Amino acid sequence: MTRKLAAGNWKMNGTREALDELQAMTSAHPEPRVDILICPPATLLLQAAALSADTPLWIGAQDCHSAASGAHTGDISAPMIADAGAHAVIVGHSERRQDHGETDEDVCAKASAAHAAGLVAIICLGETLAERDAGRTLDVIGAQLAGSTPDSADAANTVIAYEPVWAIGTGKVPDIAQISEVHDFMRENLTTRFGATAANIRLLYGGSVKPANAAEIFAVGNVDGALVGGASLSAADFSPIITALEAAG
Repeated sequence: MTRKLAAGNWKMNGTREALDELQAMTSAHPEPRVDILICPPATLLLQAAALSADTPLWIGAQDCHSAASGAHTGDISAPMIADAGAHAVIVGHSERRQDHGETDEDVCAKASAAHAAGLVAIICLGETLAERDAGRTLDVIGAQLAGSTPDSADAANTVIAYEPVWAIGTGKVPDIAQISEVHDFMRENLTTRFGATAANIRLLYGGSVKPANAAEIFAVGNVDGALVGGASLSAADFSPIITALEAAG
């Protein structure tokens, strides 16, 4: 089984002084039993990658353009991200889907671009509260998973992150049965499409993951780690989550 993954998404937070947190994380986990990834804002990518070059900590980006280059003012391509020293890139986060109108087709194109650049694509999926209340969760997740995941996906270049939109930054967390249902459903769908390699495609849970609830979440079958927002901004908050994931085995 591929090593579990604790991934942190700093979103639009962090200036250069925040890079001190990377050193604190590597000091707390010099030989981690899980993979650790931090996705800082683009302004910090190069410095973060340089600081983490000789440590177990991986650095990733929060988004990329689907084109390798071109007249796309303000955008960053996957080859640029790789050139900065990053290992991965998040695509399809619900905030990108909502704020920027990104479709499954857009996300799939970005994931394909990430693969072509040698990056791991962390593909995000998630239902809104209205969709959950309407009993459409699995329909929504199934459609997003099918439409956002390119044919080039395998266990080495793709991570799937389930982040219910209504749980992101709200403090609300689905109950264990709900998380289990979605993760089992994703594994089944990936296995149908990709065969044996799907068993090792890491499935992360994200949405108000904190030190207080991490162990319970990581005990769920087919949860291979977490995509963490606010709690990843400081080593003091993120380190216990990493430790809980290590303990989950």
